[in-house]
Amino acid sequence: MDVARYVIAVMMLVSVPISLGVWYLIHPFARAWRRVGPVWTYVILSVPAFGVGAALWRHRDVLLGRDLGTNPLIIALTVPLAVAGILVARARRRHLTQKILTGIPELSPRDKGRLLTGGIYARTRNPRYLEFLLFVAVYVGFANYVGTWILYALCFPALHAVVLLEERELRDRFGEEYEAYCRQVPRFFGVRS
Repeated sequence: MDVARYVIAVMMLVSVPISLGVWYLIHPFARAWRRVGPVWTYVILSVPAFGVGAALWRHRDVLLGRDLGTNPLIIALTVPLAVAGILVARARRRHLTQKILTGIPELSPRDKGRLLTGGIYARTRNPRYLEFLLFVAVYVGFANYVGTWILYALCFPALHAVVLLEERELRDRFGEEYEAYCRQVPRFFGVRS
């Protein structure tokens, strides 16, 4: 169990900052990336992503900090979060294709995609990010290292900033259609913005 917890902790420590970092590099510069195209955008961004991943890997034990051990209570408390994450993921997958999930519409010079407004997107504009936070909580609760808890706490402001950058990019792509959608559907469940 300790090996599995350590592996999950390291995976979170390396993958979460890279995932968020890539979107920090895409959303503010989407117009420029469209001229490059999706394939070359990801080829270019893989260089800093690999560098960050290598640095995090190299310092993983320091960054993970103290191992808080297996905590059955915390694991039990994450079970409802896992169920909620699965439900959100299932609802999200009905509308958000792999092509959209990987950012192809943001990066394509020809296909701006379409605004998702049905299904779960009629209740929240950001089900993918809710899903992300739910599943990261489950992994962090299982791993139970000080560094993973700090990482999770930092996910909230970091992800909120990604959402704001994405909203700016969606306003640029969809204009009034997106503005009307924002007036009707909360950014997150119950939170109008």
